Amino acid sequence: MREPTQTEAIDLVGRFEAEQEIPERMRADVRMLGALLGRVLRESGSAGLYEDVERLRIATIQAYTDETPEAFARAASIAESFTVHRADEVARAFTAYFHLVNLAEEHQRVRILRERDGRPDREDATTSVAAAFVRLASEVGDDTALDRLQALRFHPVFTAHPTEARRRAVSTSIRRLASLLEEHDASLRNGADERRAERRMLEEIDTLWRTAPLRPEKPSPTDEVRAVMAVFDDTLFTAVPHVYRRVDDALQGPAAGSRAPVVRPFVRVGSWVGGDRDGNPFVTASVTRKAAKIASEHVLLGLERTTSRIGRTLTLDAATTPPSAALTALWQRLAASDEEAAADIAKRSPDEPHRRILLLLARKIEATRARNADLAYRDPEHLLADLRVVQDSLVQAGAARQAYGHLQQLLWQVETYGFHLTELEVRQHSAVHAKVLAELDAGGAPSEQAQEVLDVFRSIAFLQERYGPRAAGRYIVSFTQSAEDLAAVHRLARHAVGAGATPPALDVIPLFETFADLQAAPGILAEIVHHPEFAARLDATGRRLEVMLGYSDSSKDVGPVAANLALYEAQAAIAAWAQESGIELTLFHGRGGALGRGGGPANSAILAQPPHSVDGRFKLTEQGEVIFARYGDPAIAMRHIDQVAAAILLASSPTNEKRNREAAERYAPVAAAMDAASRERFFSLVKAPGFAPWFAQVTPMEELGLLALGSRPARRGLSVESLEDLRAIPWVFAWTQARINLAGWFGLGTALETVGDGELLQRAYVEWPLFRTLIDNVAMSLAKADDRIARHYLDLGDRDDLAQLVTDEMALTRSWVIRVTGGTELLGNKPVLQRAVKMRSPYVDALSLLQLRALRSLREAAERGEPADPEQQRLLLLSVSGVAAGLQNTG
Repeated sequence: MREPTQTEAIDLVGRFEAEQEIPERMRADVRMLGALLGRVLRESGSAGLYEDVERLRIATIQAYTDETPEAFARAASIAESFTVHRADEVARAFTAYFHLVNLAEEHQRVRILRERDGRPDREDATTSVAAAFVRLASEVGDDTALDRLQALRFHPVFTAHPTEARRRAVSTSIRRLASLLEEHDASLRNGADERRAERRMLEEIDTLWRTAPLRPEKPSPTDEVRAVMAVFDDTLFTAVPHVYRRVDDALQGPAAGSRAPVVRPFVRVGSWVGGDRDGNPFVTASVTRKAAKIASEHVLLGLERTTSRIGRTLTLDAATTPPSAALTALWQRLAASDEEAAADIAKRSPDEPHRRILLLLARKIEATRARNADLAYRDPEHLLADLRVVQDSLVQAGAARQAYGHLQQLLWQVETYGFHLTELEVRQHSAVHAKVLAELDAGGAPSEQAQEVLDVFRSIAFLQERYGPRAAGRYIVSFTQSAEDLAAVHRLARHAVGAGATPPALDVIPLFETFADLQAAPGILAEIVHHPEFAARLDATGRRLEVMLGYSDSSKDVGPVAANLALYEAQAAIAAWAQESGIELTLFHGRGGALGRGGGPANSAILAQPPHSVDGRFKLTEQGEVIFARYGDPAIAMRHIDQVAAAILLASSPTNEKRNREAAERYAPVAAAMDAASRERFFSLVKAPGFAPWFAQVTPMEELGLLALGSRPARRGLSVESLEDLRAIPWVFAWTQARINLAGWFGLGTALETVGDGELLQRAYVEWPLFRTLIDNVAMSLAKADDRIARHYLDLGDRDDLAQLVTDEMALTRSWVIRVTGGTELLGNKPVLQRAVKMRSPYVDALSLLQLRALRSLREAAERGEPADPEQQRLLLLSVSGVAAGLQNTG
């Protein structure tokens, strides 16, 4: 097949872009950023690089649009023709392009959100808390709706699972580019010098190009803590109180800001970063203490700066805004403990009593950060008490807008984050606990592992004493299979502190992961609540209990369809048990970023939960690329939190619970048929003799271990002879890189074929939220897959039978999903999502072709007994990073 002329190439690209129906402003951004990258490539000093990138780009677009074997073969031949060095450069160029396209798409989202200016969409109650409140009040009345709003809780937990392929330096460069893109928009609106803005973007894109895209070594747990702190500093610290403010503004109308808010802080942020030691030997008790210290420093610095800033602006004269008696008493107490600073502040602000107090409070927060015992606060409750004295004094003096303005947002920040910022959670495997207890019961000197396990409990006690009880105390037990697994935690805590001493307060959380464990969960819970220490903790917390459900391992255990159905049934059973037992249940969802690990849109998933499984409380893990995608930009973070909180509020509405209950009953026979058929189909693949080695052949699974993603090892043992040896993240990541995405869909086609009734399944898609969520997630997973690329990966293996099984199931699943959703192609009912996938697909194909050539070269060298070529390894890892950027997910 001949190469298109320049005119034909321009026409081809133009038609491809037009077919995607990209919004005009976003199209302009993509073209501008792409042109600037092209200029950087031409100026790079590598002769012919720009032309080679264009050749492969045009070829993959033609292969994508023509869908002919000849066009695909031509694109593959171009990728094969490059030298390794040139292929390396081309892979870097396509990866940089994806970063720029992702940035343009994010910028378009932010642009739309700002144009809406936070106004709720009254047509869709799931878009904001304010709209959800109106809908809920129409069903249960204003008072009940307000009670539920004020009891609302959204609890994201950031994890350090290795799923962020970008270096932090690259992420930082992209954030700088985001600011420059905003400046460029402003220059267009204001008639300013557009060329200056473009020059600065060109400089930053050149920096991005010259920044090494791969980490030289794996990050340490402390590095991972600091990466998460960047999200807090840049967005969360200010974004969360802005969400509260937006909701209060909508609900109170013109009176907002002049009277006490009706909204109570409903976000709590948790973290496993530095606390999750399950399978990660690098997370020690010392690391856990260091993680808490870093988080505390960040939040205290934020509170100190905010308090000081508000204090400097609170220039209210005593004549117009007289202090209350309580404020005067507070000043006297503060001045007595910090005489020199009080005298200086009083001299600079002689008749501004509220200003003086806040400036002294800022000094006390600074002293808390510096561990100055003479001035430091003992806990955040004492700071809150002082701030409320200021607020009450302002209200009494008639300065309500100052009381409920920025000062209120500071109060919300203290209530949300305390002095700890994130509620650090510890996780350990039940088998480790059992081994250590057996060793301790046998007597003798404890081993190094036993000493480390005991040190963790001592660290928890230390953190609770230093930063408050919310700082640490949740302890998750991986692979909980019996009540004894949970009781073991309390036994270990007693061993750690010694006889006669009081162990730290512990909320022991079972994590049910496998299919069998999910089914056994209600029985285990019914037993453990009678354990003396567990029961005592329940009584102390008002019978609150958290239960964690693992999406990743259950999906790897029985396949995505059976796992989703099993998770629903487990939640329904646990929720029913909690209702009967008078337990205030919070289900903790261990959802990964990828669809094969329970990922996907959170708000639609929340609305599909069983009755009483949410009840105004929702907790989930957020990890890797998902953290930065959802919380990296302030506008997007506020939108995400608002939408999730709206879904939490609506999930327990009578109409939503009725819909889920009736749908589950109506379609129970369909669910049973799908469960059995999908599981049998999944087992026919993963339990086939030799499947695990074949999986390693047809995906870059082994090579992914070379990528410096996170501190945690990718596997549980030294080799992968079965799926049990492999963690869920590389299982999903490897299938994603191979453009098969098997972990997100395999078995669904057979399940739907077994049901066989197209009209019934179409009705289920409309009436059954769980089924709709499953189908929509699979549609997304399949849309990001590619048959032609997948076949080339499958050809790397020596099992035609297994390869045929995969391709047959992929075709069957795609056919049924399109039929069920009533369209003619995948994501036909979600045009914005479809556009985003289609826009990237040919460019991802280019990187996949480069990855395939590197993979073949490495495998051929291994077969010859030769050492791996470092340049080919680097090319492979570059392509992995690029594909992850293009597909916008890893594991």
